Amino acid sequence: MIRLRLKNNPFQNRTSLQTRLFLTFFPLLIVILGCFLIYVNSYVIPPLREKTINERLMTATQVSDQLEEYIDVQNQLSQRILSNKNLFESLNFGPNSPIQGLQRVRLLKDMMFQALGPSLDIQDMGIYSLEGTLVSSYFGTSVPSSLKPVVEDERYETKLNESSFILHADEPGTLDFIRPIMDVDGKVFGYLNIRLDYAYLQKVVDAVVGSRVYVVDSENRTIVKSAGAAGEANEEYKRPLPSDRGIYTDSSRNYIAYQQSEPSGWTTVIVTSKESVLGSVNSVRNVSILLIVSLTLFSFVYVYVFARNFVVPIRKLRGQIMRMNYSNLILRTDGKLHNNDLQLLNEAFGELLERLQTSIEREKLAVHEEAMARNTALQAQIAPHFIHNALYLISIAAQEGKNEAVSDMCKQLSESLRYIVSSPYKHASMREEIEHTKRYLSLVERNYEDDLDWEIEMDPSADDIQLPRLVIQPFVENCIEHAFENTAPPWKIHINIKLFNGLWAIEISDNGKGIDRAKIKEIVNKIQESDHGIQELKNSSLGIGNMGIINTVNRLKLMYKNRLFFNVFNNADSGTTIQIIASLKRDFY
Repeated sequence: MIRLRLKNNPFQNRTSLQTRLFLTFFPLLIVILGCFLIYVNSYVIPPLREKTINERLMTATQVSDQLEEYIDVQNQLSQRILSNKNLFESLNFGPNSPIQGLQRVRLLKDMMFQALGPSLDIQDMGIYSLEGTLVSSYFGTSVPSSLKPVVEDERYETKLNESSFILHADEPGTLDFIRPIMDVDGKVFGYLNIRLDYAYLQKVVDAVVGSRVYVVDSENRTIVKSAGAAGEANEEYKRPLPSDRGIYTDSSRNYIAYQQSEPSGWTTVIVTSKESVLGSVNSVRNVSILLIVSLTLFSFVYVYVFARNFVVPIRKLRGQIMRMNYSNLILRTDGKLHNNDLQLLNEAFGELLERLQTSIEREKLAVHEEAMARNTALQAQIAPHFIHNALYLISIAAQEGKNEAVSDMCKQLSESLRYIVSSPYKHASMREEIEHTKRYLSLVERNYEDDLDWEIEMDPSADDIQLPRLVIQPFVENCIEHAFENTAPPWKIHINIKLFNGLWAIEISDNGKGIDRAKIKEIVNKIQESDHGIQELKNSSLGIGNMGIINTVNRLKLMYKNRLFFNVFNNADSGTTIQIIASLKRDFY
């Protein structure tokens, strides 16, 4: 008995299938994850990290070499000036006349011009006396007037006495190359100052993308920094470095690559965040994650295909039935079923669904045709009333002998009739409805002349909103026929059409006598009770104007169903406002 009960247990095969599914999936997933970890950790991240770090170090070396090359060019320029024999004679002078002084200045300018040549990669150049006073300059606009504070500074005394050059930053954004004018016997006659092109130095450090660059001198003063480097160089970057060239990480886990230059004594420091350095590594990791996700999805597909061999045919039929919905009533026949009863059941159920689908399509078509018939019937109620009123106005104008006005009114009536009878089953755009309303107001205005004042404000983006034909004009006609009774002119009608927050709104206001509250309540109740039809209006006690309101709202309800809001209320001062709001999303039955 126990064996028979276990054998007939309906959950036994399902449990066995789940066990086989997990036993098949997990080993495959473990193998894929293992291959992914080995690939990323052994073949991707370490070599890529090492390559990126070396690139940062090479960048620091390149920047340092460019700056060192620029300083070397200035050194060669200074040596060409010092090699001129007339330089020492021009500086070894006593008191002289102004003319002699002018000649000396001109001679020194010629020396600087000959040494500088056609290329100009400096801002200015000046020659100073032994006391540090400016004797002559190349341009005379950038060099300082005196070098006395520099030549008397103890920090520079040793280098100046050894015929070596110094690099001095007088103020932010300036840098001077200074060396003594000394003969072979070690006698100092004066000093040469070359004002370097600071823009060139800035261009060199700004060429490094994605990093902050600092160039500091031997006294840890910042010479130049890249545009993206805020403030001075961190003290951690200025510490005594273990070698002339290297790379390390700071306390903020930034990669610091540095290169020291022996001739200038400058240290080029490049600070790069860990995210920037390892950006390529992260990209490869993301690609690898995408790969593992793809492999995992492939594993699921594999497990699904494998598990299909263990699925009972009736469960497959049940799964198809569960996936069906209103728009998809198709049952695909499984030709691989070997059970004749199941095959017959499958075919019979498929035929049933086909018949059901056909019935639903017929019902939908019948509902659509019924809705169109109701809309046409409702629209047909509006047209005769409009035509009657228009012809009445034309007859009044004819009796008064206004032949030209009668001609214009007939043309407007012709255009309106063409709009009413053309394509009655098609909806109209908001722009077409407004144009029809304008024609009606122009026709009526012929009779009322200056007593009628109307205005239409419309959001241009609402032009293409779809409406049933003859929606706005009946409300306007209702204002003229009923609202202005026992009201002194001028009579005003204002139409405002807006589009906002996925909704469109029409407001039609007048300055007439208003509507009794009881009548408003009756109209609203009648609209709520009506079923988009016309039979409710036959025995209604409402006037023809109010019937037009219900008729028009019903046609809108046929089109927008429960996405339509209608309201009618009296204004605070005078008159009535009709308000129609509907969803912007169009739904044609």
